Amino acid sequence: MKLNEISDNVGATHSKKRLGRGIGSGLGKTSGKGVKGQKARSGVAIKGFEGGQMPLHRRLPKRGFNNIFRLDYNEISLAKIQAAVDAGKLDAKAAITAEALKAAGLIRRVKDGVRLLGPGELKSALTFEVAGASKPALEAVEKAGGKVVVPEKKAAEAA
Repeated sequence: MKLNEISDNVGATHSKKRLGRGIGSGLGKTSGKGVKGQKARSGVAIKGFEGGQMPLHRRLPKRGFNNIFRLDYNEISLAKIQAAVDAGKLDAKAAITAEALKAAGLIRRVKDGVRLLGPGELKSALTFEVAGASKPALEAVEKAGGKVVVPEKKAAEAA
């Protein structure tokens, strides 16, 4: 193979439209832009413009804010965990962590941690290392003889 023999796969590139090349081309005269006016010119982006009237997004009141410090947890129910233990995807003897849940296919990606939710019952004593748990989930785990270990906040370690 030589440099002059290299070419793209068939269909990988598209030839550009040749605009303004006569009436017979189908893209002559106005080049597919309709008639004259602001939108026929280049560099026009008028999203939300209402002809000088106050746009809707400015008429409505501002509300709320995005908390940049908010943590995004994976939420998982005890019923799903018990089903995974029954199916042999999770080892009941080892501590159940976010990485173990990801390996078992129960969560897609490890976000800021895992939070246990209450629906479902556990049949065996399991140890959880998670970012948090709801009250019903804590009660159900302790009732089955297991325990939930919640690591201390990172800010508390730094102090």
